[in-house]
Amino acid sequence: MKLSFTKMTGAGNDFVMVDNRALALAPTPRQIADVCDRHFGVGADGLLLAEPGTDGADFRMRYYNSDGSEADMCGNGARCFAQFLRHLGAVQGNRVTFDTPAGRITGLYEGEEVAVNLTAPHHFQLRQTIETRQGPLEVSSVNTGVPHAVVFVPDVEQVDVQALGAELRYHPVFAPKGTNVNFVQVTGPDAIRVRTYERGVEGETLACGTGVAASALLSHFVQGTARPVRVRVEGRAVLTVSFDGEGEDVSNVVLQGPALVVFTGEISWN
Repeated sequence: MKLSFTKMTGAGNDFVMVDNRALALAPTPRQIADVCDRHFGVGADGLLLAEPGTDGADFRMRYYNSDGSEADMCGNGARCFAQFLRHLGAVQGNRVTFDTPAGRITGLYEGEEVAVNLTAPHHFQLRQTIETRQGPLEVSSVNTGVPHAVVFVPDVEQVDVQALGAELRYHPVFAPKGTNVNFVQVTGPDAIRVRTYERGVEGETLACGTGVAASALLSHFVQGTARPVRVRVEGRAVLTVSFDGEGEDVSNVVLQGPALVVFTGEISWN
């Protein structure tokens, strides 16, 4: 059969978007991995299904990593999901709600950009010392829908993201599920630069929305970065993260940035 899709990008984080409001699709991990393959498929960091909402939500978002595994949440994926629904003509007005395994998300259309509220962050751990092959390393972490570790560095361009990211992703401290890993450079009073190793992609991506949020939050609490925090990602786009509260009482985390349709098409779905 043929699968109709829309290819989208959120600050360089790219996705295959599929309308599954009829609930006709039940993709296998192999099918998802094949579609996301950058050599033999469409190519993407993940695949998202738009499904009917329940319990008062307008829609349901299902997100799959490029290896075919399902994840609770993806921040840039959520922004692209909201824009995809508008592209389908399924949204009236400037607001949409949708459920994820991490909780309910509200999307707001702000001109050419999309803002989404993320679920309340939890499991803050600040300034942990972790043993690595290179020696002791200070790592902070938080769950912003999925788990993220953050390492502050003087220059992100000098970091071997693949090697150190993979080591921390599978580190016993973050067992059994592992973690995403963000390397963060503070570049101004309210600005940071981030490079991210994504769990499920098993490599660096051009952007990661929940990683951007985690990096902004921990930059504020560990480094004193002013909010809202402007975050430049590897894809060169700048996203903005705002939030209320302090410490464990953080709420109203909002991630805003571009979400663009790249192209639409069909691919064999076997």
